[in-house]
Amino acid sequence: MTAVADLMDYAEVVESYDPVLGLEVHVELNTKTKMFCGCPNQFGGEPNTHVCPTCLGLPGALPVVNGKAVESAIRIGLALNCQIAEWCRFARKNYFYPDMPKNFQTSQYDEPIAFDGYLDVVLDDGEVVRVDIERAHMEEDTGKSLHVGGATGRIHGAEHSLLDYNRAGVPLIEIVTKPIVGMGERAPEVARAYVTALRDLLRAMDVSDVRMDQGSLRCDANVSLMPKGTTEFGTRTETKNVNSLRSVERAVRYEMTRQAAVLASGGSVRQETRHFQEADGTTAPGRAKETAEDYRYFPEPDLVPIAPSREWVEELRTTLPELPWERRKRIKEEWNLTDEELRDLINTGAADLVAATVEAGAKPNEARSWWVQYLTQQANAREVELADLPITPKQVARVIELVNSGELTNKLAREVVQGVLAGEGEPDDVVEKRGLKVVSDDSALIAAVDEALAAQPDVADKIRGGKVQAAGAIVGAVMKATKGQADAKRVRELVLERVGA
Repeated sequence: MTAVADLMDYAEVVESYDPVLGLEVHVELNTKTKMFCGCPNQFGGEPNTHVCPTCLGLPGALPVVNGKAVESAIRIGLALNCQIAEWCRFARKNYFYPDMPKNFQTSQYDEPIAFDGYLDVVLDDGEVVRVDIERAHMEEDTGKSLHVGGATGRIHGAEHSLLDYNRAGVPLIEIVTKPIVGMGERAPEVARAYVTALRDLLRAMDVSDVRMDQGSLRCDANVSLMPKGTTEFGTRTETKNVNSLRSVERAVRYEMTRQAAVLASGGSVRQETRHFQEADGTTAPGRAKETAEDYRYFPEPDLVPIAPSREWVEELRTTLPELPWERRKRIKEEWNLTDEELRDLINTGAADLVAATVEAGAKPNEARSWWVQYLTQQANAREVELADLPITPKQVARVIELVNSGELTNKLAREVVQGVLAGEGEPDDVVEKRGLKVVSDDSALIAAVDEALAAQPDVADKIRGGKVQAAGAIVGAVMKATKGQADAKRVRELVLERVGA
């Protein structure tokens, strides 16, 4: 391969090449226990405390399939319009790496539990693109390596590595698309829209918390280029474990411009894994990419095949929730939204969050205001997706309820939301811990009003003289004295009463 540092201008890329995408999304299921043992399936914890002989791959330990994980896999397949296999089995995917203590991963290969499906995704301008699904199969997650002493956090240049096997054996569903072609300049946008739609679907199904920042949802983006007028796919690269929606789009776009520059210079693209660099939006080379033959797949001898009955599959079909796009169509009609208003909700990632807040008791306009305005600002400031903010629709609905009951002002409500985002508990806990409830005791308010009037006698005289608008200065002083916890409307009433206006 010829090393090329330059990138091709994006407009020139799409004029000269047709991009081909393949997206592999790994979803950690939210089962109580791991895929093949009884260890807790929990994020975090002290290193190597959620482990046992089975997930550590110790000799003689035998796996047992997690029935809830199989159920979730079937439900995911059904939601993706897949066929569900009448008979399938696990395989051993052999590779040697410290994060796999068994030196093989229990996965599915040529017999996945779900196959031949599709997902319709909506682009920013409302265009609908159908993404075909090759397969959705069950497997286990690997452990986690922590490389210490290097500048990048990767193994190159590190002084030593630490291994945490808490994640080893966590149930995974890997969803693999068929080649996505014909998208041209919109290929990066399609990639983001697909992962967004998939995340929304999985969240609605409650099979995963889909926290990309915690690795519950990870995307591997395969990209190759075909010169215009040709039909043979180019050599692909696989950018591993991209962990945000924005980064999926950036990674695809960058790889298109990088590969095009390599090809235009007379070089050839190397089939390899690459790592996305969040800081500058580039990708860096990893290792040469294996083929399926390199993994030496063979059937897992310690697990029996899985043969879900058609009756069970149809029973699980009835458990599917209202799907996100169906919900959006319904709320558009119920809330009397225009296409543009609905599109704004979708593009900010707020549509389903607002709907869930309304279902928790809030009015649509109030829920929209909080999510689209204040909480979107908070998400942008934290550089995370709106849905990844650590606050739930139910909590937002409770804050709105406290405002409507007069227990909080809008200003205090924002402080409560800040407390929830900071991990201080439920809204009521934050109100109590921070002492944020509105001062509604008239005796306390009268004392504050009298003190403010005494401190500004000239303002009091103006109010008595008929300049009622001057009361704003006294109201402001009282609000400052009560740290914003007074009801401004009631304070104004008391000011006018006390001066006899």
